[in-house]
Amino acid sequence: MNKRQTRVFAIASTAIASVIFLGLTLDSHRQFPTLTNTDQIDESVVRGQDVWHNYNCINCHTIFGEGAYYAPDLTKITQHRGTPYLTAFLKDPAQFYNEQTHRRIMPNLNMADDEIADVIAFMDWVSKVDNQGWPPRPILVTGGSIPGTDLSLAQQKQEGQAEASGLPPGARPVSDDNDPVALGEALFKSVVPTCSACHSIAPGVNLAGPSLAGMATLAEKTIQSGDYQGKAKTAEEFIRESIVEPSAYLHPGAMYSAGGTSFMPPSYGKDLTEEQVDHLVAYLNSFK
Repeated sequence: MNKRQTRVFAIASTAIASVIFLGLTLDSHRQFPTLTNTDQIDESVVRGQDVWHNYNCINCHTIFGEGAYYAPDLTKITQHRGTPYLTAFLKDPAQFYNEQTHRRIMPNLNMADDEIADVIAFMDWVSKVDNQGWPPRPILVTGGSIPGTDLSLAQQKQEGQAEASGLPPGARPVSDDNDPVALGEALFKSVVPTCSACHSIAPGVNLAGPSLAGMATLAEKTIQSGDYQGKAKTAEEFIRESIVEPSAYLHPGAMYSAGGTSFMPPSYGKDLTEEQVDHLVAYLNSFK
């Protein structure tokens, strides 16, 4: 290839690359309204964005992977936690986590009620943006990996050491793909919002929701207690009721409910099929 041919090739290649780049850019802008749900941007979302900036939330948190990494990414926080939980949390973060146990805690910003509602509206809009799967996994707001918590147990399980970790049978790998306990375990980790993002399966490790260790035994004790006013007669019925009607019984503790309403999403009864609920019940009932 001589100098003239080299020059022509370089110019032609640059021109073709430029056309492709321009085409991709125009196509991206064409899709932005759909990908970002611009039709859902109302005044509350705009005000919520101002609240996000006014309180410098990005100094600790990230959205879409942008920001500081001192605290969890909040891109999908409204899907993982829900409005009732976030409202109560922003009013008083200290009732959910303490510095001695979790090391990093969120300060009380003393937000007004309308500011809280607006910033949650903004974060809800953020959570619905088609961001190609970011973040890659649910957040676990636990202040980091603490020895003896479900995080280290989960790692052991992934390495095939569930037997040695002391996990109950329902949490150990099962070879039969049709086993309801195994199917329930898969759902526990995959439904949106994921159960494992809020609930630990390790004794005494409470996240956004209470630990599910010994769930079957706890269910039987709760039914027999004078505090329970639900309709369940067996542990299986109690677990099912807790999934589809989470406010039927409110677990003790201010961090799990407010105003007689559980922070757990109430939509599982509609979002999951009866068979899926059966699988979750089978899995959770294996925790004796």
